[in-house]
Amino acid sequence: MADFEPNCPLPLQYDRIVMAHGGGGRLMQQLLDTLVRPVFRNPVLDQNHDSAVVEINGTRLAFTTDSYVVKPLFFPGGDIGKLAVCGTLNDLAMSGAKPLYLTCSLIIEEGLPAADLQRILESMQQAASEAGVLIVTGDTKTVDRGKGDGLYINTAGIGLIGEQVNVNPSAIRPGDSIIVNSDLARHGIAVMLEREGMNFEHRIESDCADLSGLVQELLQNGIEIHCLRDLTRGGLASALIELASASRYEFELGESALPVREDVRAACDILGFDPLYIANEGCFALFVPESQTEAALSVLRRHPLGAQSLAIGRVKSACSQGRVVLQTPIGVGRVLDLFSGEQLPRIC
Repeated sequence: MADFEPNCPLPLQYDRIVMAHGGGGRLMQQLLDTLVRPVFRNPVLDQNHDSAVVEINGTRLAFTTDSYVVKPLFFPGGDIGKLAVCGTLNDLAMSGAKPLYLTCSLIIEEGLPAADLQRILESMQQAASEAGVLIVTGDTKTVDRGKGDGLYINTAGIGLIGEQVNVNPSAIRPGDSIIVNSDLARHGIAVMLEREGMNFEHRIESDCADLSGLVQELLQNGIEIHCLRDLTRGGLASALIELASASRYEFELGESALPVREDVRAACDILGFDPLYIANEGCFALFVPESQTEAALSVLRRHPLGAQSLAIGRVKSACSQGRVVLQTPIGVGRVLDLFSGEQLPRIC
């Protein structure tokens, strides 16, 4: 009999960076935990929030940055410019902050058509204007032809957090309802279909949108927000697994309650993707006390970006490591786990 040597098909230790290290899954967490956070460790970074929350002379500010490398630059429902502005606005909003100012840094590949760059910049300005924020500083660099995929964008943002607002993973409590404001997985599928030149019967557009106004509506109507998280890289599943781990609670989701459009689900079925792990760019998970569930849904559904809001689960008891359990229609509980990387790279 030949000797058998076990060989794991998904190695989790690398001596060089691979694409999966940027995918929002287990490898990215490993990269952050073993290389990045130990070097920069400080109390603000350890908040593990979408934005850093800092206090200056009694005023609390949210501060964040993100880089965008989506391919292609233009996709149904948006482009890299709109994505860069909305993504950073949403990171600020997830801390309960009202966005104030943004930066814009461009890394441009030699050969990019000037008309494309102008279209993207105008898209950024439109998204910023609609949100009522200013793009106040930035930087421009160029790289050699063939070294930059056209254009990369980095945006940073700063916003103001109101008094009595405490939106944080540490504020999650047992009994909290988990609500989503929109359907799942549309952004990732829209970008992937455009990149691969695939056509379905119905055109699927990204849900790319600024959610800061919707969050402010909740706060102004007195909704007690315990936590928010936008469902970008890694989708709903990865975001909730991270929050469950941070809060050390068990989250229970009802599979039949999860909103996935039929055309998106059909694309996922054909291509073998799990919609729970695919990115959104206009969808968040909201944690509120159970007693405020209906009030929160009422506020959300009055806003165009929250018309499809649904309660999809709840926070249960304390759990040492934290976990997310998906209750299937036949009554079986499926524990969700992080993917090693990401099903669809370069989608944000």
